[in-house]
Amino acid sequence: MDPKVERRSVSSSSTGESGDVKTTIAATATATAAFKGAKNSRWRRFIVKPFVYVQFFFGIGLLALAFQQFRRKNAHPEQSPELIAKDWEVLYYRIIPFRAISRAWGWLTNRHLPVWARQPILGLYARTFNCNLEEALDGNLENYSCLAEFFRRKLKSGVRPIEPASSVVAPSDGTVLNFGRVTAGMMEQVKGVSYSLGEFLGPAYWRNGPEVQPAGQTELEYEKSLLVNKDNDLFHCVIYLAPGDYHCFHSPVDWRVNFRRHFPGALLSVNPSIAKWVAGLFSLNERAVYVGRWAHGFFSMTPVGATNVGSIRVYADEKLRTNCTKWALPLPYYDRYMCPEDSDEIPLKKGEIFGEFNLGSTIVLIFEAPKDFEFKIRPGEKIRMGQSLHFPHCATEASD
Repeated sequence: MDPKVERRSVSSSSTGESGDVKTTIAATATATAAFKGAKNSRWRRFIVKPFVYVQFFFGIGLLALAFQQFRRKNAHPEQSPELIAKDWEVLYYRIIPFRAISRAWGWLTNRHLPVWARQPILGLYARTFNCNLEEALDGNLENYSCLAEFFRRKLKSGVRPIEPASSVVAPSDGTVLNFGRVTAGMMEQVKGVSYSLGEFLGPAYWRNGPEVQPAGQTELEYEKSLLVNKDNDLFHCVIYLAPGDYHCFHSPVDWRVNFRRHFPGALLSVNPSIAKWVAGLFSLNERAVYVGRWAHGFFSMTPVGATNVGSIRVYADEKLRTNCTKWALPLPYYDRYMCPEDSDEIPLKKGEIFGEFNLGSTIVLIFEAPKDFEFKIRPGEKIRMGQSLHFPHCATEASD
């Protein structure tokens, strides 16, 4: 065969094989692209689009709620019952995944910050929420490894003196939302909005009594069942901790804690504007009710959780776990009798540190006192831990 013809034949064969390879690669690329396109199409159809639709209609619903509340405020006076959220509005509001958001916030605030980032990030937080760094035990922001550690900062000795002449002092820094006498088993959340004592505390069997609230018991009967001395009355006080406040809380009296009830609950915002809108807000939210005795009988102190509160920590109760999933804590509440090895109760002194929030929230005090007990605080007043909550002529005389 002619060598030229042979070379042309070989060249044609090589060209054909190369074309086949290119065709195969092109077909494979086309098939891969088609598969990815089908996969992406299924992803968009079953995941992305429903998520977008849900978020869209959810956002429209929230805007509708906000607009309706705006119209109510313009049409009714400030204390009108018409401003309180309807049941369906509260239900819609509770659909927002506040627990997941709060757990994510708790995770984020516990992330380690590089030293170079601490001054700008923590400094911005301190300026935004008016944190007083001069009172902090450690005023150097570079020494706080994360935002949560800055939340829990301790104060210098002596910057929060405990009022010696007072039997009941403020358990924390914060703003007074409301206070007063418990009336017919109801407590005022803010002016014009009340909530049930029984719903907030739950069945009163912390003295090893029956574990079921008597059938048909009225709110007033429940209130009277808490009194150790039937000549006394029940009083309450609600203190709101803002994000910039000192986040630890202390014992407001000399007392002995013998019982804790943990309500997993929701994590709705406890901002004063929400407290005016959602009746029974504190009974809906996660809370840890601590019950015991003080000089005048029944005493309880309850730290209440809220949106973006990473956790509630109580130093004498290491078993308390807050801000968990509903699957981890499915029951309405969990009880624990506080029984350390050497005692049936945990003694606490007035002003002794009790626990901490991983961001601001609310403290609710409910206690028994003589009928002449009189608060000397005002709604909306800014108070500091250790400050007296009452005029000294009433409770101190009985305790002497």
